[in-house]
Amino acid sequence: MTLAEQAYNDLRHDIIRGELIPASPLRLADLSHRYGMGFSPLREALNRLQAERLVTAESLRGFRVASLSLDELQDVTSVRILIETEALRASIRLGGDDWAAGIVSSLYALTVQAKRAGADADIWVLEARHHAFHRALLSACNSPWLLDSFERLYAAAERYRIPVLAAAARPAGRDVQAEHSQLAEAALDRDADRATLLLREHYLETATHLAQIFHLQNLDPGSKERLAQMTRS
Repeated sequence: MTLAEQAYNDLRHDIIRGELIPASPLRLADLSHRYGMGFSPLREALNRLQAERLVTAESLRGFRVASLSLDELQDVTSVRILIETEALRASIRLGGDDWAAGIVSSLYALTVQAKRAGADADIWVLEARHHAFHRALLSACNSPWLLDSFERLYAAAERYRIPVLAAAARPAGRDVQAEHSQLAEAALDRDADRATLLLREHYLETATHLAQIFHLQNLDPGSKERLAQMTRS
């Protein structure tokens, strides 16, 4: 791994997990002290993160951690639905036994971790298994571009989810693991229409909950429907 790659991974990790505060300045001198490396690899990493919309740059003012907003959350959610429903349909059409086995094993690992409590309830393990499950669903789509888009959008959404996971703020009356199980079942049954519908509803419910938790803006009754309208085929 080059220094630039290490800088990219470290910065990306800290931005997604909220260790670098949204909208805060990213001064090269501070970053050099924090990560123990020179300006060149850090600057290369920041430019790469800017392309992924995790960092912003302003002329003469340098780099900042990208801010969070309700508008961005809704935008990320609607684009995720567009990208991932297409990738899921392709995976259902093209996926073989290895794809199906990957869904089953990743769902099992996620479910086991979600049930753990106390010292075993590691949110970072849970988040890693959550990512693995959602990627497994799309893994047979045969499109590196779709999978790359999935990774970028997942990271953007994760910035909103991580504080909620850390606070253990779960939506009342919602069984997220049951949603995952139903989604996996529909995919394994090769029911593309039901699977994509469940995926869309899963993300819309999450977006609604996150917006409420962050108090970015009170969602009016039509917000969820507007998101759904943006993503209907």
